[in-house]
Amino acid sequence: MTNIIEIKGVSKQFKHQTVLDNISLTIEEGTVYGLLGPNGAGKSTLLKIITQVIKPDSGTIYFDSHELNQSDLLEIGAIIESPAIYPNLTAYENLDVLATLLNIEKTRIKEVLSVVSLENTGKKLAKDFSFGMKQRLGIAMALIHQPRLLILDEPTNGLDPVGIQELRELIKSFSKQGITVILSSHILSEVQQVADKVGIINHGHLRYEGKNDMTGTHLEDLFMTIIKKDGKDYE
Repeated sequence: MTNIIEIKGVSKQFKHQTVLDNISLTIEEGTVYGLLGPNGAGKSTLLKIITQVIKPDSGTIYFDSHELNQSDLLEIGAIIESPAIYPNLTAYENLDVLATLLNIEKTRIKEVLSVVSLENTGKKLAKDFSFGMKQRLGIAMALIHQPRLLILDEPTNGLDPVGIQELRELIKSFSKQGITVILSSHILSEVQQVADKVGIINHGHLRYEGKNDMTGTHLEDLFMTIIKKDGKDYE
């Protein structure tokens, strides 16, 4: 299986504070990669570097075996921190704005609304959506240009159990379609249920990377050992 993303020696500082320190990892195409770590571990910063929102101080990111460039962003969809939704527009209208900007056929709008189960929201405005519906609309926006790589940063934050279950099934369906997913989270159980491979980040260091073939208890034990060894209690 080919690697869609290779990160080699990426480091980043903000105001002399090291946020990422020599991160190297690989993500195989068509898989779900779970990026685990406590809040403030450096997960979001790494995802912003992959999407070129910010630049690394050192290191290189490769996309499909070549150095990542601006044109590659057309193959990447992402929700980092929170979806950029227009609250006074419907789901369809939000996607229509994006489709127009990206010169995408309008038929694609109904396709992605169906994928995220928002095809029957009609004239309901996004501001009146539940948190889970807003998350799914954000995912639809990230999918509209048919990316090969989908990046989801803490997507279960604020979701109720039903919303979490729906999102979990949605993520599983993406890998079956050949879409690679990077899922960042501080919730071990959610990553455990969907990821093919897991990376654990703490204090800006990649402390572990390997296949997700452990039981939930063993993954939790490993995670807690790493956090405690780094001198920070997990919250």
